[in-house]
Amino acid sequence: MDWHAWHDAYDLDGSALGRRLHVVQERIVAALDASPPGAVRVVSVCAGQGRDLVGVLSDHPRRGDVVARLVELDPDNAEAARRAAGALGPAHVEVVVGDAAATEYYEGMAPADLVLMCGVFGNISDADIERTVGFCTQLCATDGTLVWTRHRKQPDVFPKVCDWLERLGFVREWVSEPDAGFGVGVHRFAGEPVPLDVGARMFTFVGYDVL
Repeated sequence: MDWHAWHDAYDLDGSALGRRLHVVQERIVAALDASPPGAVRVVSVCAGQGRDLVGVLSDHPRRGDVVARLVELDPDNAEAARRAAGALGPAHVEVVVGDAAATEYYEGMAPADLVLMCGVFGNISDADIERTVGFCTQLCATDGTLVWTRHRKQPDVFPKVCDWLERLGFVREWVSEPDAGFGVGVHRFAGEPVPLDVGARMFTFVGYDVL
């Protein structure tokens, strides 16, 4: 899979990816708008080209408050994210090339006020989704926001992901309609974050084309 070329679908008129990106960006805007004054710590898992967060920060009034770390394995995508972030001006966005499943890449940033888990759950096994949900209690600060995605194709795992999150203290804030052509969820963490298990792996990236 050429993950750099895969991002081209975002630019196609009416594409499901483009519509999903728009919704994710709306949810990020809402999270930033609701954040209390001061620094807003953000982590993005499998960040790709960073279009979700960087696209929002380009004209958001809180961009100077954001301290973000984007973790992406593909070096071409990471470089695209780095270039986009560099054009932001007063924003602190770090782009790291590395395996986003490895918890050590979030050391010093977790627990975060906003965690982006977009494009992850559709590319890993159901067992790894549930395992990764458990790690979200390490990544998210109390009252932190988790924005995540998962397609709604059959068998539809989206409701299970909501259940797994809510059993661990996440409160459902918003979910996209089942017939939207994509799935986006927003959960607020109402619990106490668990210390980061540095050196652990959250998931094994398989790819939707294999699954």
